[in-house]
Amino acid sequence: MDKEQKKILKAQFKQNEQDEVRASIPMSIDDLKDLLSYLNRESAPECDHTLKESIEFIKSRKLNSEVIIPWLGEHGGFCDCEVVYNVYDDVGDIVGWHLDENS
Repeated sequence: MDKEQKKILKAQFKQNEQDEVRASIPMSIDDLKDLLSYLNRESAPECDHTLKESIEFIKSRKLNSEVIIPWLGEHGGFCDCEVVYNVYDDVGDIVGWHLDENS
């Protein structure tokens, strides 16, 4: 197998991984972007190592917390700051949201 074939296979593998994550997201892409932005806002309180802010956001949008909270955990989001950093690592490129964005 030459370098070009390896490059193509690697790109296909990454695309398949992203497709699986995208299909697993239990809310709209816009809601997920908004959640990340909400948690990353300048006025956000310091993380208290709970999902308090995430749950507040989810309830305000009338989203299904029974599905979303476990999904956040599957992606390393066990508290609000971990949602921003760990979930972002898994979905930032997929949803088109980046940590340097505040809104």
